[in-house]
Amino acid sequence: MTYKDGTRNISSSLVSVAVFGIALCIAVMIVSVAILYGFKKEIRGKIVGFGSHIQIVNYDANNSYETKPINNNQEFLPELKSTPGVVHVEEFATKLGIIKTESDNQGVMLKGIGSDFDWTFFKKNIIEGTAFRVNDSIRTNKVVISKLIANLLKLKLGDSFIMYFVQNPPDPPRFRKFTICGIYETSVEEIDKVVILGDIGHIRQINGWKNNQISGFEINVGDFDKIEEMAIRVNDIVGYSYTDEGTTLRVKSIKDQFPQLFDWIDLQDLNVQIILLIMLIVSGFNMISGLLILILDRTNMIGVLKALGSTNFSLRQIFIFESGFLVLKGLFWGNLIGIALCLFQQYTGFFKLDPSTYYIDHIPINLNIFYIIGLNAGTIIITILMLILPSIIISKYSPADTIRYS
Repeated sequence: MTYKDGTRNISSSLVSVAVFGIALCIAVMIVSVAILYGFKKEIRGKIVGFGSHIQIVNYDANNSYETKPINNNQEFLPELKSTPGVVHVEEFATKLGIIKTESDNQGVMLKGIGSDFDWTFFKKNIIEGTAFRVNDSIRTNKVVISKLIANLLKLKLGDSFIMYFVQNPPDPPRFRKFTICGIYETSVEEIDKVVILGDIGHIRQINGWKNNQISGFEINVGDFDKIEEMAIRVNDIVGYSYTDEGTTLRVKSIKDQFPQLFDWIDLQDLNVQIILLIMLIVSGFNMISGLLILILDRTNMIGVLKALGSTNFSLRQIFIFESGFLVLKGLFWGNLIGIALCLFQQYTGFFKLDPSTYYIDHIPINLNIFYIIGLNAGTIIITILMLILPSIIISKYSPADTIRYS
């Protein structure tokens, strides 16, 4: 094929720009999806780490941390623990109080835990000290507090403090002396500012509960996406179980406890969907321009092939296949760039975030091969479909005219 007046270099450059546009779009889509799912995974993990996936509490308990007790020896426990999808079941209790130091005071919630507590989440987030061990027969005065609370009250590892608990009138306030054995940080201010971990035995004694009374059970499940389904299954198992006082039990998921946070997380899905739609449209128009350049650049070839008997359909196939090759070339470089950026951020945490706003101090990444395959397949399909209409321009070419003026 013959090119004149430097048109070969110009058309080649324009096609390269179209390929670069596709590469840039797929890279942006991969990074966007990786950030979205990384962000959701991190925030969900932090919230669940504090409150588990599902809780079973007294139906009469309100949404505060002052709960009515239930018996920890429930008939449904063996069936619940053996239910497929249930990973762990543990006891807990909560009690509001005020930490008072010589110069400051802070309202907090003491979360009482037992020997069955799963420390996996907190051990990942403890930045100073260690976790404490709970013994069912001897109470420990050790507690784990957040870095935020420690900074507010000017406390450090190994310090002791007094925590006051207000009782129902006419009972006077009670207090306990605790010693800090660990300091954690999750950057979720709504929780870090409130929660400290301690022995469940203290809450039992302060509230005058029996040794078999707790605020409720916390349940962790294997798949967060099935949390609503698991909540229904747990509710079916618990059924209409009654407490010692004759009230029933209630099952609630973590989404019921923190609806605003999960609504905010779900809102990020819409943002990414808009980004993906824009990028797909941009990719399509990039290749439409690339196809038109190819067609105009090969006008003489089209005329010759038509003169030799080629049909419009066969010519359209040729150009769409060639455009498809350019799409694949763009996808190759886009995947290379996008995955490289994701891996760089995943292993270095180079790009930071404001934890007071985003609950995490760096941009999280969650690379998933299925999402990458889906993005590439979707880009190929949508881009090729968008090329079908502009390829019709080939049928407008007359063999005589294209050969005469080439």
